[in-house]
Parts: sequence; structure tokens; C-alpha cells
Amino acid sequence: MAAGFWDVLLAACALMLVVEGLLPFFSPGGWRRLFEQATRMSDGQIRFLGLASMMLGLGLLLLFWP
Repeated sequence: MAAGFWDVLLAACALMLVVEGLLPFFSPGGWRRLFEQATRMSDGQIRFLGLASMMLGLGLLLLFWP
């Protein structure tokens, strides 16, 4: 049986949470330094990183989605 849209979306969100939890779990000090650096970035820099992240994710979806 094929997975529905909501099943895939829920699985993707769950996987995102797992991946985002890796750095604070394995290296809390590194995560803290990264977070402190992010607080010193301008809004434009943060927006650019968000846009780049979305474009990379979209590109990966287009490459690997059946």
C-alpha cells in the first residue's frame, strides 16, 4: 500500500527532528557555540541561510524523489 501525503510529511518531520537532535546530543558544547554565533548574525544572513537550506532540500528532493 502506498503511503499517503500526510504519512510522508509526518515521516519527513520526524526524520528532521532526529537529524536536528544529533548535534546537541553528541556535542552540546559545539551546539552551544554554533547557537551563540547564530545570535550574532544579521537578519539578512539568517534569511540567506534559510533560503539556501530550502533550496538544497528542494534540490535533493528533485534528485532523489521517485
